[in-house]
Amino acid sequence: MNDAANVPAQSNMARSNMLIRLGVGLAQGVILYGLSHAQDHKLWPATQPLLFAPLVLATLFAPFVILAGVGALKRLNLIAWTVGATALTAYLAFHGAWRGVGADGMPDAPVFLVVAAGLFIAHHLIQPAEAQGKWIAPYRDYFDVTWMHGVQLVLAAGFTGAFWILLFLGAALFKLIGIEAFATLIGKSGFAIPATTLMFAAAVQLTDGRSNLVRGVRTVALTLLAWLLPLMTLIAAGFLASLPFTGLEPLWKTKAATALLLTAAAHLIVLINAAYQDGDEAPQVILKWAARLAGLLLIPISLLAAYGLALRIGQYGLTPERVFAAAFVVIAAGYAVGYTLAAVRRGGWMKPLERTNILQAFVAIALILALFTPIADPARLSVNSQVARLERGKVKAEAFDFQFLRFDSGRYGKAALERLKASKDPAIAKRAREAAAQTSKARPEPQKPDFSKIKVYPTGSRLPESFSEQVWDDQSGSACLNTGSECLALLLDTDGDQTDEVLLAAGTAFDVFKSIDGRWRKVAETTQGCQSVALDAALKNGKIRMSDPIQRRDILVGDLRLALTPAGPGCSF
Repeated sequence: MNDAANVPAQSNMARSNMLIRLGVGLAQGVILYGLSHAQDHKLWPATQPLLFAPLVLATLFAPFVILAGVGALKRLNLIAWTVGATALTAYLAFHGAWRGVGADGMPDAPVFLVVAAGLFIAHHLIQPAEAQGKWIAPYRDYFDVTWMHGVQLVLAAGFTGAFWILLFLGAALFKLIGIEAFATLIGKSGFAIPATTLMFAAAVQLTDGRSNLVRGVRTVALTLLAWLLPLMTLIAAGFLASLPFTGLEPLWKTKAATALLLTAAAHLIVLINAAYQDGDEAPQVILKWAARLAGLLLIPISLLAAYGLALRIGQYGLTPERVFAAAFVVIAAGYAVGYTLAAVRRGGWMKPLERTNILQAFVAIALILALFTPIADPARLSVNSQVARLERGKVKAEAFDFQFLRFDSGRYGKAALERLKASKDPAIAKRAREAAAQTSKARPEPQKPDFSKIKVYPTGSRLPESFSEQVWDDQSGSACLNTGSECLALLLDTDGDQTDEVLLAAGTAFDVFKSIDGRWRKVAETTQGCQSVALDAALKNGKIRMSDPIQRRDILVGDLRLALTPAGPGCSF
């Protein structure tokens, strides 16, 4: 009897949840359209960035709390969490707009990313704990809810994308018979924005009603990911084993060592969790030992990342990127310590991993609140670090990046510029005033290549003295000059006037320069057709000559034929 009585109640609850989700999705779309219209037409509240940014981000992200929490959280708790999430999102957006780093009064991209990530993490700390009536829920509940909602997000995004594919297909079909009203309709933001948010909400509702299927998809996805763990572990172990033979110098020369190491650590962490899942069942022996070894490898990888970052900060001071990297190093180090303890502990397989994952979720929330508020704002820390280096004389005024203060660090940098304008050092004060007066960011001048190091063919030949200065000053567009690639040159009479042209190349094509009225100009280019042969090797080994000019003049380098093409429209050669 009780089961029969519960059926109508469950049906009513499911209908109520559906109406709430669809209503939230539609309301979100309508409000976002209104905000978009205000921005496009410079209407209030778009004219007030410190109000507009919180409205945009709160409307964009806070509804996801309702979509995920309806039916799972008690009604009052859901309302309280939604209000809290909206307030937190609005404040982070307000601070992001206030600091003045983004464009058009909006926060920069990291604020959007971190709000989405922060709300996702916070919601999945709250929902399982609320369901259990405890501050900390069992790990199994965190795993189940977090990964299920993650899969739901992917499926909902895919459903929304398929919806738009069908709309575009429909528009194309109607165009075939001369009806363009359908394409016009879906191209209007008044339709597109609400339709997108409504379809996303509908997809969440549909997947929520098929939770067992979602869990099945999750299990398959995690199983496939888990079997990538042995490969990633082997790669990481091989990399670390090679370092005693190669040394660390090649690693630091990449100038991206910390980012690559942290990326490797992130992959190991995700794959370890894919193998562990909820911890109820130990996986196959290969995965079990791969997970233990991967946990141990996180320690040296995290230490190398921290060491590389410390070297860069010691040499060049803080930048926003290095502040974010330091936060990622803290997170990676926490996982490394926890997973190492899990790997070496006897008893339940990797059991301490659970405590580590929960703790690191709280650490991530704390770091988000620090980095995206004045507490540890990367722009503020970077400005303080760089200005301190300048004032201590660690970097000369001539080499200091005043444009970073003027254009890339928001109000913190501009405030520092105002202070530096009154510096007792005349060089600092002068350059600070010049930077403060700039209205747009100047592009750095490209570094002039060393023409003396360009390989010139035939061997023993030299470039004309007038060539290097004229071509560089004209910014000719030669790939090797503009991209910094290693150039090689060929002196060859390509047009039969008994005077050599200069052919510059990087890779597989030449740019042809000719002296016309005393000025070197790019007049032609070469193509290899379906071939793709490095010119350096061809020039070393092949005879260089021009083809029979009866039909057209091509350059022959051994068996390689290079077709000459005029450099631009209206050009002849």
